[in-house]
Amino acid sequence: MTVAPERPVALRRGRDLVAPELFDRLTAFCAEEYKLDPVMASRVMSEGLAFLWTMGTTGKGDVMAPSADVDPAWHTFMLHSQEYAEWCEEHFGRFLHHAPNSKTRTVGLMLDVMDLIRDAGFEVDRSLWGFAADCNSPACCGDGPCC
Repeated sequence: MTVAPERPVALRRGRDLVAPELFDRLTAFCAEEYKLDPVMASRVMSEGLAFLWTMGTTGKGDVMAPSADVDPAWHTFMLHSQEYAEWCEEHFGRFLHHAPNSKTRTVGLMLDVMDLIRDAGFEVDRSLWGFAADCNSPACCGDGPCC
């Protein structure tokens, strides 16, 4: 009996959770509001949407927090309040509130959040969570032995 090799499953992207037109509007606003170049704003928005989806579908908002780099995506979406409220209701049946608290963005917390997002089937852009893909000493990348 021949067994066919498994095909790798394509990971989802946060940007695919909203209509392309809305994603473009959110990205443009994020770029302008947070002084990001358009490519970075697109990455931030995509990661933020994956974060929100994961938080909303897992019910683990009490143990999740966005990184400092991803948080602007949540702020951007919330400022588009009608679209945000409709999206939350459609996908989760409730509004995902942004209630800042005293959680410290520790390495452990960010690793846990990245794992939850990955487990939800999304690509994870490690560099937006404080972890560079590669650490080249002596530069500090936040997650290597050189830091």
